[in-house]
Amino acid sequence: MTPESSNSKSDRWDRLSDRAIRALIWAARRLPIRARLRLVSWFARRIIAPIAHWHARVDENLSHVWPDTSPARRREIAEGAIDNLSRAFIENYDVPELLARGAEFGATGPGLEAVAQARAEGRPVLFITGHYGSVESGRAALIARGYEVGGLYRPMSNSYFNEHYKKNMHDICEPIFEQGRRGTMGMLKYLKSGGMAVLLFDVFDWNGTEISFLGQPARTVLSAAEIALRTNALLVPYFGVRRPDRYGFDTVFEDPIPHSDPLTMMQDATQRLEARIIADPTQWMWVHRRWKG
Repeated sequence: MTPESSNSKSDRWDRLSDRAIRALIWAARRLPIRARLRLVSWFARRIIAPIAHWHARVDENLSHVWPDTSPARRREIAEGAIDNLSRAFIENYDVPELLARGAEFGATGPGLEAVAQARAEGRPVLFITGHYGSVESGRAALIARGYEVGGLYRPMSNSYFNEHYKKNMHDICEPIFEQGRRGTMGMLKYLKSGGMAVLLFDVFDWNGTEISFLGQPARTVLSAAEIALRTNALLVPYFGVRRPDRYGFDTVFEDPIPHSDPLTMMQDATQRLEARIIADPTQWMWVHRRWKG
């Protein structure tokens, strides 16, 4: 197979995948929100997960960090994690509804007072979180309370899917910066002006520093801490914790991470995320490859 034919085949697959995703979004949006969440969860767990081998991926990760977990518990965690991932995905495609829930449900924690004080002083705030619960609920909760919270996003490899994914990120709240040198510089400028933004840190990066995560070394980028130090931004961990009904959520803003050195700060952030995962592992995105090599 020539490179040209391989690229053509990949492009066709990307187009078909995007059309299928758009069709699912369109169908789901025709339903009331609770039915919509149940439909997409069922589709992800029963159709997408077997094709993408997500249960095997979860099992591999659990074997790596928690080898004594029983088969029944592993299946329970996998089902919950895929359910959470699918709900978080479709929630982002109804921005007014997401913002309404952000206003309806709780925003708590000691970090909120620190954020309010920072805004009054004109000090930038960098929120940091992981792929846990409802990531965008934190932004929604703050936006619903009058804050402007930007973000840095990683483009999807499927350019057709990325087109509407990117638009949706902008619809939630501006400004949005694309991952890369240009986007990082834009975020730095925005923060230095006293802005607020969100970064996710629990993704594998070969250029990252090894930090113990759930008992195993995981390469972790230090950029969130480095940006906070460079801009004198308050570094505030937050988590959008789903309620047992899997519809409501409570966004918890924790105490700011003290400024020290980037490694110490990101170790602190990692430990905060670990505590949430241990409390309810079904809310973390076990399907991604957090540990490699």
